[in-house]
Amino acid sequence: MDKKKVLIIDDEVDFCLLMQFYLSKKNCDVSISHTLHDGLGFVRSNTPDIVILDNNLPDGLGWKEAQNIIKAVPGVHLFLISANKPGNRPFCGDNKDDSNVDGITQCHIVEKPISISQIDNFLK
Repeated sequence: MDKKKVLIIDDEVDFCLLMQFYLSKKNCDVSISHTLHDGLGFVRSNTPDIVILDNNLPDGLGWKEAQNIIKAVPGVHLFLISANKPGNRPFCGDNKDDSNVDGITQCHIVEKPISISQIDNFLK
């Protein structure tokens, strides 16, 4: 079975390292970006299968770039994460758990702290 390519775009170093450790044990090739700019560059050049995208990043709001990620990588599984309860779900629809965005990708909203079962769901 091929390794899934996972990109984590989050400025919390400890969170990224814990996720990288766990996902690596689950046969994933995990890359990390701590800025939106670097993360978007990685998306365009490496075509990840899964993107875990934080909203509040040092150089902008990650969720505002979600549509660009979907356009750059059709079929990507996009997980929007935030420590703050999201009030606006601009393109994931009203269903907080699982939404299909125009048949292109699976888009999920996840609140921090993230549980092990939620991490496992990233891989499905």
